[in-house]
Amino acid sequence: MTTRFSTGRYKASGHPNAYEAVNEMFDSAADRLNMDPQLRSILKTPFREVTVAVPVRMDSGKIHVYAGFRVQHNGARGPWKGGIRYHPQVDLDEVRALASLMTWKTALLDVPFGGAKGGVSCDPMNMSMTELERLTRKFTARIALVLGPQRDVPAPDLGTDGQVMAWMMDEYSSRRGYTPAIVTGKPVTLGGSLGRKAATGRGVVTIADSYYTAMGQSLKGKTCAVQGFGNVGSFTAQFWAERGGKVVAITDVKGGVYNAKGLDVPALSKFFDEKRTIAGFPGAEPMNNQDLFSLPVDCLIPAALGDVITPDNCVHIKAPLVIEGANHPTMPEADEDLHERGVVVIPDILANAGGVTVSYFEWTQNLTQFYWDEEKVNRELDVKMRRAFMDVHELARKEKCSYRTAAFMQAIKRVGEAETQRGN
Repeated sequence: MTTRFSTGRYKASGHPNAYEAVNEMFDSAADRLNMDPQLRSILKTPFREVTVAVPVRMDSGKIHVYAGFRVQHNGARGPWKGGIRYHPQVDLDEVRALASLMTWKTALLDVPFGGAKGGVSCDPMNMSMTELERLTRKFTARIALVLGPQRDVPAPDLGTDGQVMAWMMDEYSSRRGYTPAIVTGKPVTLGGSLGRKAATGRGVVTIADSYYTAMGQSLKGKTCAVQGFGNVGSFTAQFWAERGGKVVAITDVKGGVYNAKGLDVPALSKFFDEKRTIAGFPGAEPMNNQDLFSLPVDCLIPAALGDVITPDNCVHIKAPLVIEGANHPTMPEADEDLHERGVVVIPDILANAGGVTVSYFEWTQNLTQFYWDEEKVNRELDVKMRRAFMDVHELARKEKCSYRTAAFMQAIKRVGEAETQRGN
């Protein structure tokens, strides 16, 4: 038997880990709100942390034991909500950080959820479908006690998808009866919502459009560079191009491409479906992440992993606007540097909240067993995203602060009011 447990990540560079970094952002906003120290302590502290061993019999016959986590950060405004990620670097600090961000994201979009996150420290790219199914079912069984449609509702995240959610739903339902509302991001045939798969990328572009509109400009003709061509990055590129913008560069884990005249996004997507990478796409020059970050584009969109914009590389960023499609892609020191240089950063808790917003719509449809058409889903998403943007935009102007600080202030205030009114 082989045991694979992550013991946590501590940056040798001296930079704070992900959870410390998120709490720095929280403290900055809480200071501006003159928040009571006791309430501040409640809001920063996770409600529950679950760590489980997940033994999986591999196709070889050997058993590997993986480490699984579920952190429920705050449930004052509704059931805990947050994705499940499968990645080799998943650890408790990362899951804590992402659970905290989900609390602020759901509050900022004013959807009736709290914040949670989960994950398993594994490499899904090197596992078969049967191994992934065994892993998912075992993990679900071991955290089932803390899940429920009115308690904690998982969703897909990095390394997971609708199929993983289908397995989670089936495993939970085998114990409790048919329960489609236990997860969101499911296949449509199992109660998933139309428009859910594209929702995060659609939301990113809606926020970009809202920003340019507020500035008296138009997204049409604006250039962008996108890091990542997974679910978020691919749909972001698609919708950016559909709205008349120009996507000049994209990278993925195996490489990247650049074309100053604009990439043919539909052709690139077809190429990716065949090759499972965008590297080598004809009619474009090779591109790497380092060069992508320094391109003189109108907008830079990190849509892959966290902590990719660092104090070292942020000085090379020439884009006047950064929109965070990924979760926590910008380190706090880099964020401060960009703000001081006048670069506008629209934070993840606003920019990539389209996914959890449509997850809310899916959960609602599951509970009522009345389903919406895709046009209604997209229309309601547009209303939610634009309203949240204007709330943040107006507060940032009033407070003369960054969009990130304004977003955290708005979210923290709402969760704090809920905690106080509930008497916690």
